[in-house]
Amino acid sequence: MKVTLKNIGKKYESREEFTLRNINLEIDDKDFCVILGPSGCGKTTLLRMIAGLNSITEGDLIFDDKRVNKLASKDRDIAMVFQSYALYPHMTVYDNMAFSLSMRKERKNIINERVTEAAKLLQIEQYLQSKPSDISGGQRQRVALGRAIVRKPKVFLMDEPLSNLDAKLREHMRIELVRIHKQMETTTIYVTHDQVEAMTMATKIILMNDGKIQQVGKPTEFYERPQNMFVARFIGSPTINMIRGKMKDGKFISEDGIINVTPNEIDKKALKNYDGKDVFLGIRSERFLSGKTEESFEGIIDVIEVLGKEKTLFVKLKSGKDLNITVPGHYKYEMGEAHNFGLDVDALHFFDAETQERIN
Repeated sequence: MKVTLKNIGKKYESREEFTLRNINLEIDDKDFCVILGPSGCGKTTLLRMIAGLNSITEGDLIFDDKRVNKLASKDRDIAMVFQSYALYPHMTVYDNMAFSLSMRKERKNIINERVTEAAKLLQIEQYLQSKPSDISGGQRQRVALGRAIVRKPKVFLMDEPLSNLDAKLREHMRIELVRIHKQMETTTIYVTHDQVEAMTMATKIILMNDGKIQQVGKPTEFYERPQNMFVARFIGSPTINMIRGKMKDGKFISEDGIINVTPNEIDKKALKNYDGKDVFLGIRSERFLSGKTEESFEGIIDVIEVLGKEKTLFVKLKSGKDLNITVPGHYKYEMGEAHNFGLDVDALHFFDAETQERIN
């Protein structure tokens, strides 16, 4: 099912300002759409509006071609999975998964068929007669997913369903959710503050901040072409390096004068109106070059973070500015050493210092 949001806004009676406003989105049929953003940005409020749990102050919510603003949650053909499993402790796994169908007076053979099918998909067949207290956190999360799957909804809504799991189990469940989505081909809208979840699972990401959409697109676009400084800083680990400076005669010169770099020809054209103006240069940690060149700079290796296949060097410049630089794990560096580094000119992101919007 296609989900369309047109100029959606939400204002609570107790507040003067809108929590969300002018939200315009198209979530295509079979999309795995992840709404990403920091705590308090409005992502869960938006999900609850789609679910019918929060009212819509203004705008239109459309499922396929039908406006559903006033339609009750139970009539929207959706299923929601929350952060808490919310399983009934006195019921077996089977009964928990079957509960919504039983409430709808579905035939027993249909219930049994759907529960068995979902349990097989989620690999929890052997736990169907267990109580929630007898199974692990990861298995309980699968039961919560199974309870949603048996309803065969047209849209799955998920609100940080993996946040209560440990790191290893979260990693495993991310992959499982992608597999389940491929098998079921159901439109899924998933809320998280975890960029790794978003980058791993999404076919489309919606990044929000302060009740506004910052960027919409495929995961790779957020890393390779962030639309503003917030997006650039939010996506990627370690965080993108941001260096403030000025454009002068076609060159970027950092505030402290240590970094001087000539952009490539395409970026030069984009920056032609910025001569003498302040800009920010963003560069990912893996896009530094090692060795002395005409445009390289010197820094002292302050801290080395060893991550096995790679190392992150925290490099301090003479001005006191810190940069993070990623190198292959077998490269030899020692803390306290001085080294020369350059910038890959085909990997520079330039942002307007005033608007913080992307220039190149």
